[in-house]
Formats: sequence, structure tokens, C-alpha cells
Amino acid sequence: MKINLKSGIEKLLFGMKQNDVTAALGKPDKNYKDEDDNVIFVYNAHKIRLTFYQEEDLKLGYLVASSNDLEVFGFKLIGRKIADVKKDFAAKGITKFNQETFDTFENYFNEDNWFILQTEFDEVVKFEIGAIINSKDEFDWKFPVKK
Repeated sequence: MKINLKSGIEKLLFGMKQNDVTAALGKPDKNYKDEDDNVIFVYNAHKIRLTFYQEEDLKLGYLVASSNDLEVFGFKLIGRKIADVKKDFAAKGITKFNQETFDTFENYFNEDNWFILQTEFDEVVKFEIGAIINSKDEFDWKFPVKK
């Protein structure tokens, strides 16, 4: 599953509606609303959770994934040491990470590309990516709007 920074993962593009996603991936294994009335789709086989923002006309705006197949720039993320993953990102010019610690977990947030690498025991266990907010303070949707 190829991560497309600032755009999404594989065929999933920020700005898609629920019907676009089900056309691409089929019916989700789980479908519910969170405390903010956002719609959440869960696909077990892909190990991915999708958030459709209620305040944005239910457009896909956030992805959380933990599949071993996740890759970016041709390198894998899940199950690798964070130092090695950061080295691979640095080779592509991505070097700025804000680090936060929660119990045994550490999050490495890259604001420019709006993603988080979550680690436990020094190993990447989860990848989160959100739609970018542009200079006009609006979401930069990547999915073409049907006229």
C-alpha cells in the first residue's frame, strides 16, 4: 500500500466521499460515528481506519494504518526501527519531527506533510496521515470533484 504524502494512501485520496471509498475498497468491516459525528470506516484486511469529516460534507480527511505493506518512497514503515525510518525520510529531505511520548508509545509528527509515525519499543507500529490545510486555511482536497 503506497503512501502518497499530502494526498492519501494507495487509491484513497483526501476529499473522497463514502461511496467513492466503497467503490474502491468495498463495504467496510465496521462503520460508526465518533464523538464529533465524523463517520469512521474500518477495513480489517487493509488494517486501515478512515475518517470522513462531518464539518467538511463528510469528505475523507484522515487515515490511520498499520499494515505491514505500507510504504513511502519505496521503503516500508511498519515493524522497522524509528531511527532507520527517519534516516530514509531524511534522504528524501524530510527531517523535521515533533516528538511526543505517551506511556510506551512515541509519536513523531511531521507538520509539513501532516503525518505521524507512532512507535512502541523503538519500532514503528502505526502511520497516520491527514489532509493538508492550505495557505487559505482550507483543506487541500486531492479527489477531483464531480461536476
